[in-house]
Amino acid sequence: MTATTAPPLSAGARRDVPWLAAGATFLAMLDATVANLAVPDLHADFPDASLSGLTWIVTLYAVLFAALLAPAGRLADLVGRRSLYLWGTGLFTLASLACAAAPNVAVLLATRGVQGAAAAAMIPASLALLLHDTPATRRAGAIGLWSAAGAFAAAVGPGLGGLLVDGFGWRALFVINVPFGLAMLVGGLRLPRTAGAAGRLPDLAGTVLLGAGVGGVALGVTQAGDWSWTDARTLALLLGGAVLVALALWRSARHPVPALEIGMWRARGFALANAASFLYGTALYSWLLLGVLYLTGEWHYSILKAGLASTPGAFTATAAAVAMGRLTGRIGVRPAVSGGALIMVAAGIWAVAGLPAEPHFLTFWLPLGLLAGTGMGMVTTGTASGAALSAGPQRFAGATGLNTTARQLGGALGIAALAAMLPDRAVHGDYTAIYLFCTLAAAGAGLAGAFLTVRPSTS
Repeated sequence: MTATTAPPLSAGARRDVPWLAAGATFLAMLDATVANLAVPDLHADFPDASLSGLTWIVTLYAVLFAALLAPAGRLADLVGRRSLYLWGTGLFTLASLACAAAPNVAVLLATRGVQGAAAAAMIPASLALLLHDTPATRRAGAIGLWSAAGAFAAAVGPGLGGLLVDGFGWRALFVINVPFGLAMLVGGLRLPRTAGAAGRLPDLAGTVLLGAGVGGVALGVTQAGDWSWTDARTLALLLGGAVLVALALWRSARHPVPALEIGMWRARGFALANAASFLYGTALYSWLLLGVLYLTGEWHYSILKAGLASTPGAFTATAAAVAMGRLTGRIGVRPAVSGGALIMVAAGIWAVAGLPAEPHFLTFWLPLGLLAGTGMGMVTTGTASGAALSAGPQRFAGATGLNTTARQLGGALGIAALAAMLPDRAVHGDYTAIYLFCTLAAAGAGLAGAFLTVRPSTS
């Protein structure tokens, strides 16, 4: 794909790009987890909605985010990274305001879907902005900083969510996005215009098939707890969703401008990075939501206290992501992915074996969160670096879109599995079973990462 061209950046624009790129990934990833703590408060406002139904506030965002990331990456190359950044940020800001004003669950779900679609545009556009003028020798570090913003956002989301929900209610989770979105729009307008590459828009039908297929599978897994796995409706959703995803892949293999650029998966490093990212997302999002539900349900923490208890891991995640971004230039991405996943596995085994029924924050929850956060930060940087660096500079945006798609798809199915496995009246064993599920997913990510050999290019 032809790279876009643009005038050289002024000194002021060069200073703006890092925070604009980090701000976009921070907001997009923050909203993937900040709503975790909204579920109990939403249930109080909308008592007729089931717990599994309300988890779709998290799942729907993840599904739309995932389905549109790959075509958004291609769109960034076609229409220009600045244009897509501005459109994505503007729509995300408006959708956040609409979420905050939603009068019922149906409207909230619809606006969360729009918000997820806008977030999908922000991710590849922001990384393309960051890397366009970054020398090849510094690209791994740039990806590390960008990944650190996303890792910090995902990990700090529950804590920030707890503070906002406890102080102002669930609507504050979405209002908080508005001033940051406006500031990013102002900063983006200062950047020079970029010309898009010649070509057609990504395949709309393939994009719809992918989103509908992933949504169908996620809904089937979510409802299996209420309907049973053998119910005709569950089977129809699971099989129908799988068929739609297969059709999306079949169409992408034959379409001149596919929704998913399957040809990139022929590169061994790129395919492994995406497999690791999918399994990592499955473990990550279910782990983060499960922690909040356990603290409020079993330890009887308030929403504020649960949010604060979930925050420390965000700091080790950020530190690990930044450190790995600096180190991958010398040691490659395998230690980041496999090493981080092994740390997550160790944390998962600890949780399964020693999850206490009574509160033990200092002796259990705090060290567990710090350990898991370290692994999450390492894997976030490793998978993003492996995907982007294996694709080459001309396809950074598309590669990043596909890699984040894999993580979000895994996250959507992980949340759906949690909803299916965790009953409304959960007992201690239900929580440990889901921690085991997270541990197995992290182990799979580590296994995929063990075969990664991608190293940054010097050209």
